[in-house]
Amino acid sequence: MGRPVKYDPQWAKAKNVCRLNMEDIRMAKALGMSPKSLMKNNPSPTQRWKLPVKYWIRELYEKRFGRQTEPASNSSQPRSDAGSVEAVAFDEDIPF
Repeated sequence: MGRPVKYDPQWAKAKNVCRLNMEDIRMAKALGMSPKSLMKNNPSPTQRWKLPVKYWIRELYEKRFGRQTEPASNSSQPRSDAGSVEAVAFDEDIPF
């Protein structure tokens, strides 16, 4: 079992202000960022060139630690189970 998570009101405020999820907060902590720095870098409406904090964190994390692995249940990858093999064999028998 893991360590109990301590509640930090500053991280909770940064999560709400910057519209982050727990994975984004984990990445920000791994990068050594503070909640104050995240809120400070939140773009204003006049700063259209600036990435939202969520995407900025992900970009920095990818540069430092490399791309994260995709989840195993990704539907874009072909499945290699027996059910899909039978479906292919069945499709080959249909004369068109």
